[in-house]
Amino acid sequence: MFLALLLTNLNTTATEAVAEVLPAGEEMSFSLIGMAAKGGWLMLVLLALSIIAIYIFGQKWWMIRKAGRIDKNFMKDIHDFIHEGKIKSAVSLCEKYDSPVARLVEKGIERMGRPLQDIQTAVENTGNVEVARLEKGLPILATIAGGAPMIGFLGTVMGMIQAFFNMSQAGNNIDITLLSGGIYTAMVTTVGGLIVGILAYFGYNYLTSSISNLVFRMESTTIDFMDLLHEPADK
Repeated sequence: MFLALLLTNLNTTATEAVAEVLPAGEEMSFSLIGMAAKGGWLMLVLLALSIIAIYIFGQKWWMIRKAGRIDKNFMKDIHDFIHEGKIKSAVSLCEKYDSPVARLVEKGIERMGRPLQDIQTAVENTGNVEVARLEKGLPILATIAGGAPMIGFLGTVMGMIQAFFNMSQAGNNIDITLLSGGIYTAMVTTVGGLIVGILAYFGYNYLTSSISNLVFRMESTTIDFMDLLHEPADK
C-alpha cells in the first residue's frame, strides 16, 4: 500500500513538472522516429548498416535452407544406380537437387574410372568451393556486429563534446537545455548502435552454426560416397 501510494505521488509530481516545462496547449509525445531523428547523421549510417545486415541474413538464410533440402534416401538411390550401372540416372538425380551435397556426389560420379585419390581430391575441392559460397558475406555481417556499437559510441563522444562545448560557450548562464541536445544525441546513437550490433551478432552466429551443420553433412556424404566406390573392388 505504501509503495503504491509512493509511486502515485511520484507520477503526479513528474506530470506536474512536465506540464510546467511544456507550453500551454502542447501535448507531450514520444515516438521512435522522432527519437532516432535526434541522433543526427550517424543514425543514417546505422540505418544503412541495419539494411545491409538484414539483406545478408535473409539471403544467407534462404540459401542455407535451400541447400539443406534433399531426400533422406538420396545416397541410397545413388548407391543403387551405381551398382546397377545406371551412371546417367545417378547424374540426373544429382542435378535434380540444387544442393551442395548433390554437387559433391555429382563431381565424384563424373570422375569415376580415375584413381580414388583423384576422385577424393576433386570432391574435396568442390566442397571447399561450396563452403566458400555459403560463407560469402558473413565477414560483412561480423563487421557490422562489431562496428555498429563502435559507431554508436562515437555518437556518444560527439554528443558529450557538443554538450560540454555548449557549457563552455554559455559561461555563467548555464541552462539545462544547453546540455540536453548533446546528451540526447549521445544516448540515442548508443542505443541505435547496440541494437544493430546485437541483431547482427545473433544473426551471424545463427548462420555460422547452420553452415557448420551443413558442412558436417557434406563431409558425411563424402565419406559415404568414397565407401561406395570401394565396394565393387571388394567383391
